[in-house]
Amino acid sequence: MAIIPGILPPSLENWQLIEWAWRFFPLFTAVQWLTDWYPQGKTSSSSRLNIPGKWAWFTMEAPGFIILLYIMFTLPTKLGIAELPWGNWAMAGMFTIHYLYRAIAAPLFLNPSMSPIHLLVWFFALAWQFANAISLGGWLAGYGPITAYDWKGQLYLAEIGMIIWGWSLLGNIYHDDDLREIRRAAARRQKREAEKSGQPEEGVDKVYMLPKNGLFQFVLYAHYFCEWMEWAGFWMVGGWNCTPARSFLLNEIATMLPRALQGRRWYVEKFGADKVGNRKAVIPGLL
Repeated sequence: MAIIPGILPPSLENWQLIEWAWRFFPLFTAVQWLTDWYPQGKTSSSSRLNIPGKWAWFTMEAPGFIILLYIMFTLPTKLGIAELPWGNWAMAGMFTIHYLYRAIAAPLFLNPSMSPIHLLVWFFALAWQFANAISLGGWLAGYGPITAYDWKGQLYLAEIGMIIWGWSLLGNIYHDDDLREIRRAAARRQKREAEKSGQPEEGVDKVYMLPKNGLFQFVLYAHYFCEWMEWAGFWMVGGWNCTPARSFLLNEIATMLPRALQGRRWYVEKFGADKVGNRKAVIPGLL
C-alpha cells in the first residue's frame, strides 16, 4: 500500500522528476556563502524555535534510510520485479549502515551532548533526506539495474568502492569519537570539581576545543572529509553513471563545504589564528 500515491513509492514519472531536480540542489546552497548564520552545533543560538539537539538530529536524519528501505521493499512488487540483484541490496545496506550510526547510534547513545538545532535547519535537513532517499531508492528498487547482468561490468569498480566506503566510514567514526572525547573529558573534569566544591556541574553543551588527532592534525573538519570519501566510494559501487549517487555526493559537498569554511573562521575567532595554524577547513593541504 502506497503511503503517498505516486511518491512513496514513486511512479516512474515522479521519480524521474525528483531525480532530475535533485541534481540542481547546489544552486540552493549558495545562500550559505552569503551569511554565517547557521543555528546548529557550535554556531547555534538561543531561540524559541530551537529543538533539542539529539532528538532534532534523530528525527531529521533517520527518515532517509527508512524511506529508502520502504521503497526497496514495495516498488519491485509494483513493477513486477521478482528479485533485485546483489548490487542493489549492497548499496542499500551501505546507506542503511551509515545512517544507523549517524542518525541513531551517534545522537541517541554516543554523543555526550548536542547543541540545539533551529526548526528551519531541521526542516531543510528533513526535506534533504526525503529527496535523496527517493532519488536513490527509486534507482535501487527498479528504475536502475534490475538483473545481475546489469552489474556484470561493474564488479571490480564496485569492490574498490566498497573498500573506500568501509575505511572511510571507520575514519568518520574515529574522528567523530575524537570530538566526543573533548566533551567526555570536560564532563569528567566538571564532575570532579563539583564533588570537591559541592556546586552543580555546568554541562558540556558548549564545550569546544581544537581537535588534534588523526586527520585533525591537517584539517578542522576531518569527519566531513571522511564522509565525502564514503559517498565517493558509494558512487563507485553504483558506477559513474549512477546519477543519484553522484548527486548525493555533490549535494553533500555543496551543503557541508560552506559550513566547514564558516567553522574554520569560528575556530580562528575563538582560539586565534596562531593556534589554528596552517590547518585547512576540510581538504588536507587544499581547502
